[in-house]
Amino acid sequence: MSMAAHSQFSSYDSTSFYDEMFDRERSVRPHYEGVHRLFSRMKPYELAAKHATLQQRMLEEGITFTLYAQNQSEPLERTIPFDYIPRIIPRHEWESIERGMKQRVKALNAFIRDIYHEGRIIKDGVVPRQMIIGNKYFRPEMAGLHVPQDVYMTASGIDLIRDEKGRYYVLEDNLRTPSGFSYLYKGRSLMSELFPDLYLTSRVADIERSLNVFLSSLRSLAPSGKRDPFIVLLTPGAYNSAYYEHTFLAQQMGIHLVEGRDLVYKDHKIYLRDLRGLRQVDVIYRRLDDEFLDPLAFQPDSLLGVPGLMNAYRAGNVAIANAPGTGVADDKAVYAYVPDMIRYYLAEEPILHNVPTYILARKEEREYALEHLEQLVVKETSLSGGYGMLIGPAATGKEIAAFADAIRRDPGRYIAQTTMKLSRSPVMLDGVMTPRHVDLRAFVLTGSETHVIPGGLTRVALTEGSLVVNSSQGGGVKDTWVLNR
Repeated sequence: MSMAAHSQFSSYDSTSFYDEMFDRERSVRPHYEGVHRLFSRMKPYELAAKHATLQQRMLEEGITFTLYAQNQSEPLERTIPFDYIPRIIPRHEWESIERGMKQRVKALNAFIRDIYHEGRIIKDGVVPRQMIIGNKYFRPEMAGLHVPQDVYMTASGIDLIRDEKGRYYVLEDNLRTPSGFSYLYKGRSLMSELFPDLYLTSRVADIERSLNVFLSSLRSLAPSGKRDPFIVLLTPGAYNSAYYEHTFLAQQMGIHLVEGRDLVYKDHKIYLRDLRGLRQVDVIYRRLDDEFLDPLAFQPDSLLGVPGLMNAYRAGNVAIANAPGTGVADDKAVYAYVPDMIRYYLAEEPILHNVPTYILARKEEREYALEHLEQLVVKETSLSGGYGMLIGPAATGKEIAAFADAIRRDPGRYIAQTTMKLSRSPVMLDGVMTPRHVDLRAFVLTGSETHVIPGGLTRVALTEGSLVVNSSQGGGVKDTWVLNR
């Protein structure tokens, strides 16, 4: 079906980048035909009505994200921008992504276990020792500590992009407290409500089972294999940017939402204070960073954690998901070694490849990067959420010079990557279908089984030409449909 046949798409550019819906001949890809047909036939007033309904539903349900803007004295709470043209992934593509996700997470988990125990990968010279022990996320307290089921990452978020040829690459790994689950589930709920016929006829892979898998994964960590463990979600509180997600997940999984002040350490165990007294906690799904978990073990002035938590953890009386110290593996410099980890631990070739990455602590790679900063993306290794980045092709000469100085002062803090031509997907802006860059956060759940939630969360760079998709930088989201046929 030719795209040019409909005036709404006459100015749509599908040739500059790989487009998810259209090929370079401006024809609709087969798996998008139903979606294209529906939106092509909708009148402007119908599209406006759908948008208004969507916004109203998001406000009613409080689907929000807290934005901390540099120029604002107070944080801004707003509904996350949601685009109602779904991203669609054919079954055969998804099966390859799923295999690649499972392979990658298995190798990363083996790596985290190894560096806190035998350290074989360091002794064999595959990963530099200094990159591990000098890492801000390395936790010496985890050395030699047994982790339930040897599962360090119960929940992982792996970010994928596509290049100009449609090939998938891993952009980064999020292994500490990955977020986005709530937008994935709420997006699906809104789409099935707004477009029920399209959703049902498209035969979309169900994601509801994944919540049960998430809960089962947490239950599998219970000390001594307790059959009916008491599980809590530990949140920093209502001022956290992802608090909506914390409340959503606790409600959906039927677990208690708690703050550090609700928990108490006693006799090497952790208890929840409630109206009936003290109730022993078996598993903590934590959504705060390591340094705030326990002021006796990490940051002494933390008011968010539980004094004594690490003592209870070391005693084997409570499980923590994700385990402390997993942040070593989602450091952006360590990321460059994940293909080597897959070969080392699994004796397999990576199914999904990394974006070409330069380690700026290495002299030759640093010199190359400094000469080509205008062509590269530079990232601080320990930051996330789109912060601490230079996107060379879009940067000013002043910004490039400032990053060059920072790299020379402390090269180990940075990596550089090839600027990838991220694929684009159509979004609806003011009734017109317009291409915007996207990535995909795939979620992997690990317990007694490893499960990849079908589809994941597509994130959209809503500013024209922007490559930054993070919600914290003003990006939006889409529902992602994996087809069952």
